[in-house]
Amino acid sequence: MCMRRDFLLFLAVATAAAMPAMAQTPSAAGLAGSEAHRAAPIPDFSRVWNHPAFPWFEPPVSGPGPITNLSRWPEQRPQTEGGSAALPASKVGVSNYDQLVGDYKSPILQPWAAAVVKKFGEISLAGITFPNPSNQCWPFGMPFIYKQALMLMIQQPDKITMLYSGGYEARRVRLNQPHPSPATPSWYGDSVGRYEGDTLVIDTVGVKTDRPYAMIDLFGTPFTDKLHIVERYRLRDYDDVKDALDRNKKENWLFNGDVFSQHRGKFLQLHVTIEDEGVFTTPWTATLTYVPGPDHIPEGVCAENRREYYNNKDSDVPKAEKPDF
Repeated sequence: MCMRRDFLLFLAVATAAAMPAMAQTPSAAGLAGSEAHRAAPIPDFSRVWNHPAFPWFEPPVSGPGPITNLSRWPEQRPQTEGGSAALPASKVGVSNYDQLVGDYKSPILQPWAAAVVKKFGEISLAGITFPNPSNQCWPFGMPFIYKQALMLMIQQPDKITMLYSGGYEARRVRLNQPHPSPATPSWYGDSVGRYEGDTLVIDTVGVKTDRPYAMIDLFGTPFTDKLHIVERYRLRDYDDVKDALDRNKKENWLFNGDVFSQHRGKFLQLHVTIEDEGVFTTPWTATLTYVPGPDHIPEGVCAENRREYYNNKDSDVPKAEKPDF
């Protein structure tokens, strides 16, 4: 369960640590790109960004995309006091956060992975919440970490730090360096980055598989040690992202309402490519389009306890007729 209190993350700290706009230093490893890329000013991403949408991926315009939910809600509605849209299940509409039934017939899934997704969906349809990193208070890892709506990016000359809401999970990206060979598996993998003009490119391998609740998304989609994630972050205007915002609104539950459509400043758009030849039949892509967030991230502490904060009651757990001590 999550209990929250405000904890200020002053942007002055991020700004002081941020990489100023300046010409890039060419990489000895050859990762900085072309001469044009090396001469371009570095974009300023340093602030809190917000993407309040469940599950989270915005499907691509065309081509292979992420696993989607077979269970839908008939309309968009912000969350109620119970932490749900409180709508009946449907076959059309937006993703139903109360029933996480992944499309196990998706052509991107190998048969064994499809069987895993189908099993999780059957559990959800039976009215049982299956465990995932979020509801079990485990580190989210990559790319499940995208579930966290708020992300603070801090840019420095030799690295990028990304802090996520919830348990303040942190990703650290080394700039202009190669992956070690072999990469030591870790929760967030080994991430190396480079600037290509106005784009920050992050390449991640070595995500830890030997862990409980190892899944890519809320549908239980598995991954193997062959998982490879390429992220491309860009600052974009409304006209550049409005198609992605439309796909987001049609696919994902906007639990805080539509905070995207009325914004006319800069958006941070992530274009992600995910491949895993142990799970998927093909690489697939998606976007996540962030709006500027607040000037702080609320602290989130996940603790195992019986209290259902979203129902204001304790869970009905098995009880002994008499104490055993």
